[in-house]
Amino acid sequence: MENCLFCKIIHGEIPAKKVFEDEKIIAFDDINPQAPIHILIIPKEHFASLNEIPEEKKDVLSHVLLKARQIAREKGVAKSGYRIVLNTARDSGQEVFHIHFHLLGGRKMLWPPG
Repeated sequence: MENCLFCKIIHGEIPAKKVFEDEKIIAFDDINPQAPIHILIIPKEHFASLNEIPEEKKDVLSHVLLKARQIAREKGVAKSGYRIVLNTARDSGQEVFHIHFHLLGGRKMLWPPG
């Protein structure tokens, strides 16, 4: 998508501190971290939100979650605990309309989240 912030990061038009990349996803540090570890994980294919992913692309979701687990291990938060957050649509707090998952860790998470 031409004006999508995350698509521009994927294409190298905007810099990001990458922590992981493969053929399907990219993961990078959030520029406004809400925890000591705050990484955004996004599919390289543009989908505005979870509501936009067609059934035949469901493998993208499992790929993101399995790589999130790997990143959590690499960042040293897998054993102590981490949170995966997916906001869908405006009322949830989604601000960038390219599906993205927040991996948060490095501190005790509170409940309810907000």
